[in-house]
Amino acid sequence: MTTWQGWEHFATTPPPTPPQPGDTPRSTEERLVYHSASVTVRTPSITTLATLATQVRTLMLLGHHQQTTARPSLIVTGPAEAGKTTALLEVGRTCHLAHTRKHPAPPGRTHQQVPVAYLLVPPGATAKTLATEFARYLGIPVTTRMTQTQITEAVCHTYTAAGVRLVLIDEIHRLNPRTTTGAEATDLLKDLTERIRATFVYTGIDVASTPLFAGVRGAQLAGRASLITCGPLPARHGQTRPFTDLITDLITDMENALDLNRHTPGTFPRHASYLHQRTAGRIGSLARLIRQAAITAICDGTERITKKALEAIRLDHLAEEASRPRTRRTATTA
Repeated sequence: MTTWQGWEHFATTPPPTPPQPGDTPRSTEERLVYHSASVTVRTPSITTLATLATQVRTLMLLGHHQQTTARPSLIVTGPAEAGKTTALLEVGRTCHLAHTRKHPAPPGRTHQQVPVAYLLVPPGATAKTLATEFARYLGIPVTTRMTQTQITEAVCHTYTAAGVRLVLIDEIHRLNPRTTTGAEATDLLKDLTERIRATFVYTGIDVASTPLFAGVRGAQLAGRASLITCGPLPARHGQTRPFTDLITDLITDMENALDLNRHTPGTFPRHASYLHQRTAGRIGSLARLIRQAAITAICDGTERITKKALEAIRLDHLAEEASRPRTRRTATTA
């Protein structure tokens, strides 16, 4: 999705839909493909999508006619597997579809404006490699002999001509302004926010605790960017049970999205506490657990998901470590 053609395909391709009553049964291969794809359900991160989308639209309007200084931006942060990228992509898709409905391509032409750009910060990013990522998204020719300034000039001109209004930048935590190259890359981003008439939205892991907000450059970014935090849901918070309160609807949606022949509805809500313990409240880990269990159920012919089947699934290391019971050391006397 880090090229215009890839992003357009993502934004315009309808997401996988759960089976509906009366639909022709899917083949085994079709069901495996369906469960391997990321089926969008109303996760807590997606539930806040309306708020996130509203903030993005407001910032786009706020910055569209701004002529001086960097436009206001937004940072979506939180731990790994918290649903940050999913939320970012859904906001981008919504913006893309809304723009193309309002500004369709003229009759007989396939070219249209490019409302959204999506980029990943490359590892060890320098100002030049980051500028090159911006250029690659729109297919701007870049040669090894070009300087960073030349690439940046081409990017700013082309992005403005293409009508880019929303720039989504993922993995922002990879930037480290405390290093020379990281500082130059951070300065480039600031320069681009001033020269491209677009709203910049970033995502990264625990951004507030990284060097990104440190020093003079960090203060500039923090002064222009609003922060939205996505995090794992705690099992208990005071007198409330956030995971249990929200997870019932969430896992019911996930269960209803399954395409299994013999699964018993209502299995997931009965095991809400177990699901929290296995995933440490991380929505990404929960979605992976259920999708992987569904694929296993199709492959082994059981066609249903039980607690025993879930226990057999190995999750990502982060979730596995977080779910291990903590053993308390006892003092011994000589």
